[in-house]
Amino acid sequence: MEPIQQVSGRAYPWGAKNIDTDIIIPAHWLKTTTREGLGKGAFESVRAEPGNLFDDPRYAGAPILVAGENFGCGSSREHAAWALADLGIKAVIAPSFSDIFSGNAFKNGIVTVVLPQEAIDRLVQVATANEITVDLETMTVTTDFQDRFAFELDPFRRDCLMQGLDEIGMTLAQDTAISKFESAVAHERPWIAVGGGHEGVAVEGIGRT
Repeated sequence: MEPIQQVSGRAYPWGAKNIDTDIIIPAHWLKTTTREGLGKGAFESVRAEPGNLFDDPRYAGAPILVAGENFGCGSSREHAAWALADLGIKAVIAPSFSDIFSGNAFKNGIVTVVLPQEAIDRLVQVATANEITVDLETMTVTTDFQDRFAFELDPFRRDCLMQGLDEIGMTLAQDTAISKFESAVAHERPWIAVGGGHEGVAVEGIGRT
């Protein structure tokens, strides 16, 4: 993942409530095992309507989506987060999120910002013509009109997003500690070391081989 300190730019001023993962990415797109190209299927049913928000050239490439409550409900498909990321969305602002979607978004480098409905209404209004900034350093969402909305984020998730660490990256960051642990185990309990050449060692409760 790429480190995220700030997401700034145009935002899709949607505000729709109870958007489930089937709307975000329909089931027939789930045949793929790659994350690339899913942006084409994102919000397919919505984009089938003439003049829809997601095909409006004013918001092309917008990195922020302003949505309504209970965003990402429904099935647990991680493809929903993949589709949003492939569409170029790096932050979603809503009054509430499905827990599973929020977790999948985090794992894929998407910031989920929870703000009260009053703030959402204001951001939808502003986003029709102006940019929005989500700042993880100050934990605020701001506009050019001096709007400033503070939000909370799990400290662990915030740190991972700012450092660009996914689950693999977090494991690799502990490489030195893991190597030290494995060396200590091999020294203290050599009989469990694979290929350690101790096949004939008798262990309490276990006969000699």
